[in-house]
Amino acid sequence: MSADQKSVGDMLAATVPMAGTLNLEFLETTAERAVVRLPDQPAYHNHVGGPHAGAMFTLAESASGAIVLAAFGDQLGRAVPLAVNAEIAYKKLAMGVVTATATLGRPVADVVAELDAGQRPEFPVRIDITREDGAVTGEMTVLWTLRPNNPGK
Repeated sequence: MSADQKSVGDMLAATVPMAGTLNLEFLETTAERAVVRLPDQPAYHNHVGGPHAGAMFTLAESASGAIVLAAFGDQLGRAVPLAVNAEIAYKKLAMGVVTATATLGRPVADVVAELDAGQRPEFPVRIDITREDGAVTGEMTVLWTLRPNNPGK
């Protein structure tokens, strides 16, 4: 893990306590991809012994937040990233360790150009949740925005 990966994970754990509560492990955090793992923890199991749906939602949303911070961290002085909406589909039974892999749905330069033009850009982040055997157990899309810090935007 690089210092940047650790700093994004540390930043999320500090600013979003739920990420720390679930002991999420930030494996990769770049502007192109974020990979976050949820360890197998009985305290967060559901009625069939796998990770609870809420824990998987938090895992996927945290992966989306990690890629947003990696991609747009240099814009935090002038805009705050906010999740606008999220949609999740649970596809297969998740058991054991699960991993969320997030990818940005728009080029960073296009989003920043809209921010430069005084707009409030929106961009999707797609997340796949997988078991250790590689099976996709869930898919999530989070629509994010960069809200400019100046009033009225």
